Amino acid sequence: MPRIGVVGVPRGWSSELLADRVAELTGYRLLIDMQEVRLELPERRAWFQDIDLRTLDALLIKKIGARYSPDLLDRLEILRCLHEAGLPTYSAPESIIRVLDRLTCTITMQSAGIPMPPTTITEDVAAATAAVERYGAAVLKPLYTTKARGMSLLEAGPGLRDRIAAYAREHPIIYVQKKIELPGKDLGIVFLGGRYLTTYARRKGPSWSTTTQFGGRYEAHDPPEALIALAHRAQAPFGLDFTCVDVAESEIGPIVFEVSAFGGFRGIQEARGLDAARRLVEYVLADLEHRRGETHDECTGQRV
Repeated sequence: MPRIGVVGVPRGWSSELLADRVAELTGYRLLIDMQEVRLELPERRAWFQDIDLRTLDALLIKKIGARYSPDLLDRLEILRCLHEAGLPTYSAPESIIRVLDRLTCTITMQSAGIPMPPTTITEDVAAATAAVERYGAAVLKPLYTTKARGMSLLEAGPGLRDRIAAYAREHPIIYVQKKIELPGKDLGIVFLGGRYLTTYARRKGPSWSTTTQFGGRYEAHDPPEALIALAHRAQAPFGLDFTCVDVAESEIGPIVFEVSAFGGFRGIQEARGLDAARRLVEYVLADLEHRRGETHDECTGQRV
């Protein structure tokens, strides 16, 4: 069986789960903490503890770090070096890089014609203030975040400019997105290998946000085909092996908020009873088997 390493966060629920599923299906378990990885150049070899990662058959990237930050891009560059040296990596680091930064993700989806809430990006506090006043209510979103951490809901009114100025001291690129009224929930539409897998809903709790971080809860949901097709178009430019597209049926029609770099296992499990980690490992094993078949075919000239 192939030796597959999982890049994740030790003691992180989803990382440990994925490493467990790899072990169950292959007999090999290796959870790689990027803080302990070193890259040796020009040999293009990366080591985790005493393991040469290029001796593995594949890498599965679940998490690059416990918190999103620009530092994660540097960790992905190390993995990109391995990927370009021939180590199969799921998802490819360059694909993850394009969704990890919210602005890059947004521009890519806008270029593909994906409907999103009206958004203003600026470094000018006055321009950001004017945008919130124009929108009436808006959410300030850090460029590197997950589960709505660091987001701030603002409404037009006294003290607005001061609040934005304080926010800009930590986030100089100010990402202002109009607050859209939702029907109490938004959707996570999940794709594996670019194919639709399932959908779960996040039902809003006492806060404005639907995330579980703010009291939201997961529930089952079966969206119409048109919504699945929209989510499929949104994730297609990124080429991710496993992803979740955040979609909502809003007052202005269907909209997409973001494409996830890593996808979420817990919502799928709690809402749909589906073991997404196992399905992902099975997908990787099938792809590795296909790659081996292609190599055999090239070397022997035989059909496989």
